[in-house]
Amino acid sequence: MRSTIADRRPPRQYAPRNAQVIGRPGGAPHARRLAYRREVASWDDVRRIALGLPETSERPSYDGVAAWRVKDKPFVWERPLRGKELQELGSAAPDGPILGVRVADLGVKEALLADDPGLFFTTPHFDGYPSVLVRLDRIDLPELTELIVEAWYARAPKRLATAYQAQTAPPEAGG
Repeated sequence: MRSTIADRRPPRQYAPRNAQVIGRPGGAPHARRLAYRREVASWDDVRRIALGLPETSERPSYDGVAAWRVKDKPFVWERPLRGKELQELGSAAPDGPILGVRVADLGVKEALLADDPGLFFTTPHFDGYPSVLVRLDRIDLPELTELIVEAWYARAPKRLATAYQAQTAPPEAGG
C-alpha cells in the first residue's frame, strides 16, 4: 500500500491554525485527513457550554479571572500562565488563551496529556492535582463540550449528576 504524506504526519498538525487531523492513528489512511474549522473555540463558547449545565454559576476566581462552578466547586476556569510558568515552559509556552479543566482523576489527566500534547499540557503547579490546561484556540467545539461536561460531572454532587444524566440519556431502544 502506498504511503501518503497524511499517513506519515503525526495527528493534529497545527500548521494552519484552523486545521486538524480527523481520525485516529492506525485507522484507514483515507479516514485521516485535514479538516478545516470555520471557527475556533472562544470564551463565549466556554461560557455558553458551562452555564448550560445545571446549577452552574460564573464568578471570578481569587485572581480575578473567569471561573465556572457547580455548587461552588470550580470545574473550568481561565488560566493565564504566571511568570514562573512562562520561564519553566520557555519557548513551549502557548501564547493564546488557556482554559483550566478539572478531570475525574490523575489517570484521566495522564491520558489526555499523552493523547494530544499539542492541545493539553500542564505545569508543575498542577502536579498531583487532577486538572489539565487546554489551548483554547486549538480545540474544536464538540471536544470542548465533552471536556466541560466531563469536568462538570467530576465536580457536581452525585445526586445532581445522576439527575442530569437521567435527563439527558437517550431513550432505550425497544422500550
